[in-house]
Amino acid sequence: MSKTTVKSVMPFLVLLIVAALSMFVKPVVDFADSSKYVPADIAWVIVATALVFLMTPGLAFFYGGMVHRKNVISTMIKSVVAAGVVSVIWIVFGYSLCFGKDISGFIGDPTTHLFFKGVNSGEPWSLAPTIPKSLFSLFQLMFAIITPGLVVGAVAERIRFTSYILFIVLFSILVYAPLAHWSWHPDGFLFKMGALDFAGGTVVHISAGCAALAGVLVLKRRQVHKEHREIPPANVPYVLIGTGLLWFGWFGFNAGSALGANALAVSAFATTNTAAAAAGLSWMFFDVVKGKKPSVLGFCIGAVVGLVAITPAAGFVAIPQSIVIGVVAAIISNVVVSLKQKTSLDDTLDVFPCHGVGGMVGMILTGVFATKAVNSVGADGAFYGNPGFLWIQIKAMACAVGYSFAVSFLIFKFIDLILPLRVTQEEEEIGLDASQHNEKYLQGTLLVHNNGVVEEKSAVE
Repeated sequence: MSKTTVKSVMPFLVLLIVAALSMFVKPVVDFADSSKYVPADIAWVIVATALVFLMTPGLAFFYGGMVHRKNVISTMIKSVVAAGVVSVIWIVFGYSLCFGKDISGFIGDPTTHLFFKGVNSGEPWSLAPTIPKSLFSLFQLMFAIITPGLVVGAVAERIRFTSYILFIVLFSILVYAPLAHWSWHPDGFLFKMGALDFAGGTVVHISAGCAALAGVLVLKRRQVHKEHREIPPANVPYVLIGTGLLWFGWFGFNAGSALGANALAVSAFATTNTAAAAAGLSWMFFDVVKGKKPSVLGFCIGAVVGLVAITPAAGFVAIPQSIVIGVVAAIISNVVVSLKQKTSLDDTLDVFPCHGVGGMVGMILTGVFATKAVNSVGADGAFYGNPGFLWIQIKAMACAVGYSFAVSFLIFKFIDLILPLRVTQEEEEIGLDASQHNEKYLQGTLLVHNNGVVEEKSAVE
């Protein structure tokens, strides 16, 4: 068996081993003492979990609509496949790494809930006492799924599919899990430092944005970028659909992070919608100030930036201040996109300026506008007389940026040593839909390549 064949078979063998081991895990019954839970909270968090999951196909549409038409399918599947990879890792040991028994404030003991041991029975999670621990875990899983999917937009149109699968695995274990433990576990060092991240400004968006920057630096520029060729978006209506699904799902992302059907969830829901609306308008109107016409893409990208920026703040700031967060984040990200375009940096869909920078702005403005009037377990920010908390947020942000960028850079370099990270120039020119998947979505038609014979089918089949 050739070396290449061994590598191609390895993922399937690993999955078979995991499946075989799972047969011997002792089954347990959940809700052994259902009286300790609040039915309304369970219902809301189940809905919120489903809403967050919907964000992953939403992201696929959002990204897929903006790339070249010869790379639509390859871009979309890289986001969606994370649902498969991360879900299996999460059940085996991923949840334990994030929320298992603390090891030095850095990571959870992977054996704590190995193969979900103890998750379906026993006490609920300490910070979510009204819902079963299994539900809390599933809610957190959805965050872990979408995070590596966000990175896709930066490295689209040139990264090999199998290499990206390995990236999802390593990123989830080495970057996402530590950051989640630091920020959301009561013994995590950022949590104990007093840093606030309501729904993932550091854990999700800064980590993904910095990983995106690392991937761009390792993969280098696309040929079309070197030649300054204009790449028209494949399908702007896809971008609109994706934005709508992301905005809709983000209500579960942020309001669900209250972990109950309560007033805090309502407040987070309102701040989320307000920041997205303000940011979408801010980006579009700022483009007009710069001499451009108001665009569909501008509003959509701006709205997503607003959603990113409000994520760490959603449960700690009041509704009026969320307008400021949305407007400021959109302007800053817009400026960073413009500056990036003057460099040789080839971040295909501006993931770092939008998610990385947007997450950083959100963390800092949480330090400015947080108030105990909204959340008594939070803190007052600099705007309310507590500049010390702003400094805590800046330190937490710096930790997340430095760690996620450095480790992600090493992950991409490591993958490049053992697998071809980038497709060949010929494959890039053909398009990744055909070269990586033997499929091509073009003008509403799915072209399936079978041994050199092209079969044309309706895209809805």
